Amino acid sequence: MAGSGAAQDRLDKITKTIAHEMAADVCSCYVMRAGEVLELFATIGLNQDAVHKTRMRVGEGLIGDVAAHARPIALANAQSHPNFAYRPETGEDPFHGFLAVPILRGGRVRGVLAIQHAARRDYDEQEVETLQTIAMVVAELVAAGELVDSRELSVANDLVLLPSRLEGSSMNRGIGIGLAVLHRPQLTIRQMVADDPEAELARLRDAVDGMHSAIDQLLIAVGQVEGEHAEIMQTYRMFASDRGWLNRIREAIRSGLTAEAAVQRVQNDNRARLSQASDPYLRDRLHDLDDITNRLLQHLAGKPVTAVGGTLPDEFVLVARNLGPAELLDYDRRRLRGLVLEEGAAYSHVSIVARALDIPVVGQCADVLNRVEPLDSLIVDGDHGQVFIRPSEDIQEAFTRSVQARQRRIAEYATLRDLPAVTRDGTPIKIMLNAGLLIDLPHLHATGADGVGLYRTEIPFMVRASYPDVATQLETYSKVLDEAKGKPVVFRTLDVGGDKTLPYFPELGEENPALGWRAIRIGLDRPAMLRKQLRAMLMAAGGRELRVMFPMVAEVAELDRARKVLDLELARLARQGHKAPASLQVGVMMEVPSLLFQLDALLPRIDFMSVGSNDMLQYLFASDRGNPMMNNRYDLLSPAMLRVLKLLVEKCGAAGVNLSLCGEMASRPLDAMALLGVGLRTISLSAPAFFDVKNMLRHLDLRELSGFLDRLYDCADHSVRPRLRDFARDRGIPV
Repeated sequence: MAGSGAAQDRLDKITKTIAHEMAADVCSCYVMRAGEVLELFATIGLNQDAVHKTRMRVGEGLIGDVAAHARPIALANAQSHPNFAYRPETGEDPFHGFLAVPILRGGRVRGVLAIQHAARRDYDEQEVETLQTIAMVVAELVAAGELVDSRELSVANDLVLLPSRLEGSSMNRGIGIGLAVLHRPQLTIRQMVADDPEAELARLRDAVDGMHSAIDQLLIAVGQVEGEHAEIMQTYRMFASDRGWLNRIREAIRSGLTAEAAVQRVQNDNRARLSQASDPYLRDRLHDLDDITNRLLQHLAGKPVTAVGGTLPDEFVLVARNLGPAELLDYDRRRLRGLVLEEGAAYSHVSIVARALDIPVVGQCADVLNRVEPLDSLIVDGDHGQVFIRPSEDIQEAFTRSVQARQRRIAEYATLRDLPAVTRDGTPIKIMLNAGLLIDLPHLHATGADGVGLYRTEIPFMVRASYPDVATQLETYSKVLDEAKGKPVVFRTLDVGGDKTLPYFPELGEENPALGWRAIRIGLDRPAMLRKQLRAMLMAAGGRELRVMFPMVAEVAELDRARKVLDLELARLARQGHKAPASLQVGVMMEVPSLLFQLDALLPRIDFMSVGSNDMLQYLFASDRGNPMMNNRYDLLSPAMLRVLKLLVEKCGAAGVNLSLCGEMASRPLDAMALLGVGLRTISLSAPAFFDVKNMLRHLDLRELSGFLDRLYDCADHSVRPRLRDFARDRGIPV
């Protein structure tokens, strides 16, 4: 690696050396070319005429399988494997033993390194580990761009500098305009192999101590503000102290790598392994590990951990493949206008911290790092999940006007806050807020909302590394009620499963998680979990009002079982002398259509009901909301959905049960207008949508709208949305 000469000559020498040292009959190196094609670049033991001629696609043959899954393959008899692809030009007929590992750099597969033996043989873990370590070294040669021009692997083309628009997922609302700052903190490792492992271990120890001290200083700064983002940073500190992670780095150093190379080697393995995980929480933790790895490398290099080396623009948008929560806090928040991620998830740690800082975020924006150049002009449209790159003047002007209009609207909303939520014809409406973090609760008073119609208790569970005990939950629920200052709060019990997973929960591998073991089903099958949560809620609400809502109830019998668990905790509370809640109300989420046919038995048992529009739509139309092929196929404003809501309004009204809706439907003014027209008088929505919905209802004549809707319930339209939009436009209702 350190020798002179052309890269191809050095690669030829490396393959020869590997074959000799590992007593292999064959050693071959395949390098990734454009179009996900692996090309044989060097070999000892196969026909030399095959070099630069033999190619296979990612996923084709054993070599392609290693590249596709970024994991080693070791076989005693390769030719018996179903993925074996015979290439006669290589002359590999007599070889049976086969061991191949991916060449990883920056979390991406850059090639495959393989050895073969004529005899059938089993490869032990030490041989696999050795070849992986060597592949780590070879990766630096492959990634240097001397074997394959790095531009060949880039999607950049002659159109790259033209204005363009990329689609992503909205992870925090708002609009941000600024110059692009690319977050690429990975350091180039110059020295891969070390002669003195003890000296490298000492360097690692000093760097880890320095990193821990720096993170502790960051924790002190973050700890000045209460909220889950401070707790997230505490969890991040635990990652940085993980013994298993540090021990694997030490083992890699003892194998002959420098401290820097060992850190990168372990992270490459983590990235290859975790990127294949189906659990979204595990995939999101990979971002935290990337962050910690980069920090440790910077400490090893003796460089200060700063966001960028140069001066930041006065207004900038941060662009990254992924990001850890501490990395975001490295940047000047006064000038940061938006965040764009190639990966990311709505409940990843960095997304939660960004929401706390009110930064617009667009995630899952594929290929953005290859499309954006440093200091490009960017617009982050967090409302619609779009990113505009080098926007034309007319687009810039349009968004600038939108930002100015938003600012004027915020100023106008300051006066709207103190006005009653009453329709034009005098009907009072209760507008509640959806929340899931303590940082959401200041919006309760800033908006003048009537209370919290849905507190998602699962989010604090999802951002922790372990199950919170009763004391931890008690502290959280007490703070929520304290922040509410007497306004009602509806606590939904733990709603996990499906697309919401816990890091400390077993991976079930369900074929259809949306129809599987989730929400109240987990609580009833694991009553200790449900009892601890209810115990914490009851204790937190001592002397105050408590509203508890059970999610995903599919039959009355499930509610009865949940009430028995609640009664057990009430009795326990009395025995131990704790103050009971001043009042206790119990409700259910209306999400599963089977419950529609049990309303007569259900309604006498509950005090309130809240419709979860997202899941109700999913189950009503048998349409997986996580399937992109089903996006927008069915509409919440369909006659079928409106008929369901109308039925619930009539039944709950007759039984004296308060009915509300807390799904995303209530956060869109046009959809919220339909809800009020159907007969709902309580809706719960996200804070950013509060004033838009309040402004809409104050322009609305409910009697006229109700009469208009009466003519639409029996229509055969896919959706009544166009008709409702026309209704609103003709009457000047802002939707």
